[in-house]
Amino acid sequence: MEQPIYSLVIPIYNEAENITEMYRRLTHVMAQLDGEVELILIDDGSSDRSLNAIRELHHHDSRVRYLSLARNFGHQIAVTAGLNFVQGKCVIVMDADLQDPPELILKMIAKWQQGYQVVYAQRLSRKKESWLKRLTAYIFYRFLRLMANVDIPADTGDFCAMDRQVVDILNTMPERNRYIRGLRAWVGFRQTAITFEREPRFAGKVKYTFGKSWALAVDGIIAFSTIPLKISTYLGLLSAGIALLMIILVLYWRLLDPSSPLIGFTLITVAMFFMGSVQLISIGILGEYIGRIYEEVKGRPIYTLKETGGLMKVSEVSPK
Repeated sequence: MEQPIYSLVIPIYNEAENITEMYRRLTHVMAQLDGEVELILIDDGSSDRSLNAIRELHHHDSRVRYLSLARNFGHQIAVTAGLNFVQGKCVIVMDADLQDPPELILKMIAKWQQGYQVVYAQRLSRKKESWLKRLTAYIFYRFLRLMANVDIPADTGDFCAMDRQVVDILNTMPERNRYIRGLRAWVGFRQTAITFEREPRFAGKVKYTFGKSWALAVDGIIAFSTIPLKISTYLGLLSAGIALLMIILVLYWRLLDPSSPLIGFTLITVAMFFMGSVQLISIGILGEYIGRIYEEVKGRPIYTLKETGGLMKVSEVSPK
C-alpha cells in the first residue's frame, strides 16, 4: 500500500454493535476519495468483542489498521494514541457510534483542499437527547468560551479534519489530562466549521456518562483557564471584607445596642459556615490544579499498547 494521503482515526470502546455499519458507511466514503487512505481503529480496552471485530476488518481490508490499548485509558487518550501513528497528510478524527456522520468527511476534505488546516464539525442540534443533556452542553460550551484563554468554538466535539502540520504539533504536546478540541484550537492556523445535525447513536449504550462528561468539562476548564484560581482569590477577599464588616457590627451592637438579637451564637455560626465554605471551595479549586501538576510530573507514558495491526512497531513510534 502506498503512503496514504488520508488517515481516519476512530477510538472504539465497547462498540461491537456499531463497527460493521460504521465500516460499511466509511467504505462508501473512502471510495470517493482522490488518494490512498488508512483507517486506524483504536480499541480502548473494550470488554466486548470489539477487538475481534477490528481484527476481522484488518484481515479483510489492508487499509484497516489498529491499535489495542492495554486497558481503558479514556476517549481523549485513545484519540491521542491514534494521532501518534497516523501517516496521512490529512487526518480525520471521528467517533464510532455514527453520531458523527461519515459522509461529512467529504465536505471536510474539500475545505482542507481549499487551504484550511483545521476543519471542525459544529452541531446545530442534538437529536433524541434529553433536554437536560442539551441544556448542560449549551451552558458548558459557552461557559468554557468565557473562561478559556483561547477561543474554543462552541458546540464542537472531536470530529474534525486536521492538516499533518497540526497533528505533528499536537503530538509534541505532553499533557496527560488532554482536551483535544481545546488543544486543536490552541495551535491556531486557518480553521473553519462545517455545521451538521447530530444523529442519535446507531446502537449500544452512551459511553459518555454524566460523570465522564463532567470530568472532561473540568479538564477543559482547568487546562485552558486560570480564572478559577482568581475566583478563589476574590472569594477570599470577599470573605475577609465580610468578616471585617461583621467585626464592626458586633462591636457596634455590643457597645451601643446590647439587647440586639443579632448578637450571639447565630451570628457566629453563620459566619463560621460562610468562612468554611469559602475555604473549602478555594482548596478544592487549588487541588484540581495541583492534581494535574502531580499527574504531569510523574512522567508515566500516556498509554500502553497491547497489540497493533498493520502499523509501525511500538519501538519505532514513541508515544508522546
